[in-house]
Amino acid sequence: MGLDRFFRLSANGTNARTEIVAGLTTFLTMAYIIFVQPAVLSGAMFGFSTGMDFGAITFATCISAAVATAIMALYARYPIALAPGMGENFFFVFSVLPAAAAAGFASPWQVGLGVVLISGILFVALSLIGFREALVDAISPSMKNGIAVGIGLFIAFIGLQNTGLIVTAASIIPADPPILAPATLVKLNTHFASPDILVFFFGLVLTAVLHTRRVRGSILWGILGAAAVSVAVRVLLPRLAPGLWALPEVQASRLATHLHMPEAGVPFWQWFVSLPPSPAPTAFKMDLAGALSLAMWPFILIFLFMDVFDTIGTLVGVCEQANFMVDNKLPRANRALLSDAAGTVVGACLGTSTVTSFIESAAGVEQGGRTGLTSLTTALLFLLALFFSPLIALVGSYPPITAPALVVVGAMMMQNVRKIDWGDYSEAIPAFLTILGIPLSYSIADGLALGFISYPVVKFLAGRGREVRWLMYVLAVVLALYFVLVRARL
Repeated sequence: MGLDRFFRLSANGTNARTEIVAGLTTFLTMAYIIFVQPAVLSGAMFGFSTGMDFGAITFATCISAAVATAIMALYARYPIALAPGMGENFFFVFSVLPAAAAAGFASPWQVGLGVVLISGILFVALSLIGFREALVDAISPSMKNGIAVGIGLFIAFIGLQNTGLIVTAASIIPADPPILAPATLVKLNTHFASPDILVFFFGLVLTAVLHTRRVRGSILWGILGAAAVSVAVRVLLPRLAPGLWALPEVQASRLATHLHMPEAGVPFWQWFVSLPPSPAPTAFKMDLAGALSLAMWPFILIFLFMDVFDTIGTLVGVCEQANFMVDNKLPRANRALLSDAAGTVVGACLGTSTVTSFIESAAGVEQGGRTGLTSLTTALLFLLALFFSPLIALVGSYPPITAPALVVVGAMMMQNVRKIDWGDYSEAIPAFLTILGIPLSYSIADGLALGFISYPVVKFLAGRGREVRWLMYVLAVVLALYFVLVRARL
């Protein structure tokens, strides 16, 4: 009764079981960040060291995600989960740290954490004065739905890439003499015998069939089914069919190298449980004086820009998918926007990069999550992940397990395309640019920028400038100046 009253479960047409399953689904689709984030920030993914401790980053990632998501659950009461963002972490390593080193700082990563902290504090200030809520309200219904569709395409594209079905196109085809390939950026991987692709298609078909049959927890069952098949193939194939296991396509797959299996002789319980790592090496090690130097201010503003637009894009897209919008406005928007600002501050203090709302929250929404109980479940699972890292590693280390969930959620989010006013080209074209821009630029923030710049320009030149709120004009000018004067120099 207490949960129902606090989260208004009955009023939102849901129940505790559905919300918990939705929260677990969201967690499983974004659990990869627990392992990707420390690999990126420590430099382990790239073969060099940034000076940051892998275990401490893991601790900071889980705690900052849990805190920010719990604030979203209890304060804003939306089924949206937060964690250190993809994109911001790469920017931290490949842009901020080299700039800090070039400026002569002895410990660039500490300066970088200071930059993240200051951007988070500015983020909190913008949230408290209501700027971001006003920005959300200024976006037209067609643009809001365009954002949802663009994010749907984006996460489906990530899913297809994660499983290896869509790969980067090689410019040269090995031959004698070499053959110049068509100039494309991506292409279909035709090696369908790869275990990665077989596991993906098994999970996709299982999820799609269960979802079509209206089976509760269909996305979660798809993830668990794909995980079971992955483990079975990894354990049994080398023993039962060593000839097949030795095939080049099998050995080249990530099943052979990435699936996190316990070492031989490890007790069974250690397949699942371990002690949390220590946060001491990175906690409260920010260099604020260095971060406030003139050389680092552009990076503070860029982090602020990336977080604002990643969050707004994800928030609008997921909430449009869940039909939370009322008269083109999102109730309690400022509370939702404040959650990730607080998460960024906590994350920087503990030792990780910018925390933001995750587009994978759409998986939980599609699974039936409608209240803060969904995100509270996810927050608790991030805390538990510190003790169950071997189990999470098994699922999160092998992307084909969770890729089907991303593709199915992307398909579900496509239905928002019907809500775009295609008969009004001043609405349709900016929305279409947003839809294309998000997946093709591989950035929610950049895709939104294309739409936000084009929307007031098209409206004004079409003689319908009064339909656009003044904030959208200001934003278009700021974004244009940002791309011309700042982004082009990075």
